[in-house]
Amino acid sequence: MIEVNHFEEVIQIKMSREVGGRLLYWVAAYLVDGLLIDTGCVHTAEELVKFLEGQDLKLSVNTHHHEDHVGANHLLKERFGIQIFSHREAIPLINRIPRLNQYQEIVWGHPEPTEVACLPETIETAHFLFNAIETPGHCKGHVALIEPERGWCFSGDLFVSERPKVLRPEEDISEYIKSMRKLEGLKTDRLILFTSIGKIVQDGRKALGSCREYLEDLSRRAKDLERKGLSPAAIRDEVFGGESHFVKLTGGHYSSENLIRAALRAQI
Repeated sequence: MIEVNHFEEVIQIKMSREVGGRLLYWVAAYLVDGLLIDTGCVHTAEELVKFLEGQDLKLSVNTHHHEDHVGANHLLKERFGIQIFSHREAIPLINRIPRLNQYQEIVWGHPEPTEVACLPETIETAHFLFNAIETPGHCKGHVALIEPERGWCFSGDLFVSERPKVLRPEEDISEYIKSMRKLEGLKTDRLILFTSIGKIVQDGRKALGSCREYLEDLSRRAKDLERKGLSPAAIRDEVFGGESHFVKLTGGHYSSENLIRAALRAQI
């Protein structure tokens, strides 16, 4: 299923696999001035392509290599012959079959390997100029696209909420904090976050600052508790009151304990 919304000159395309009348999880792509930012998952690729047949599509950028951001790449290149760009570190990961957990296969599916080009520092469309900014933390090769004149920030998975409670085991809080600081410091009049989960956050600087401060405080608190002899699981229970329900849903891939372990590793 897809849902289309508009914000200024940006078209938001929210996508979710539907099973038995139930929507599993929204992901969002954004179309602005012929540029498509992210391509959703395999399960919604045909619907996305059908929608884009009525649009002036020129090119696409993947903010990172994960399956819910590159799922329609192959089909878009096949149907429209467009060029797709990604960060140099994401290129080999997009052009291979990923290893997925069971929940990822169900919710998003395996994207076909796709050859993509190396993302330049700027992307120019007919009316806008986008700066590509490296924003690791969620994964290596993650980028945000910034339109400085409009204050638009297409932030991928850098920002989900101001107080996240779960994390994947490979995510890096130190890199998250550096990336958020980088975006907070942009010389733009405003900073609107267009997130991959479909949130459009109009006061992006405030949201990024709140999340960054939360992660910094969490790291300090977790390290204080570790010095008192608590294990990561015990720190999780002290801070969050137990484990998140995402553990069962994702087979342990997302968990509060992962977040605590990342907070303990963080160099703040």
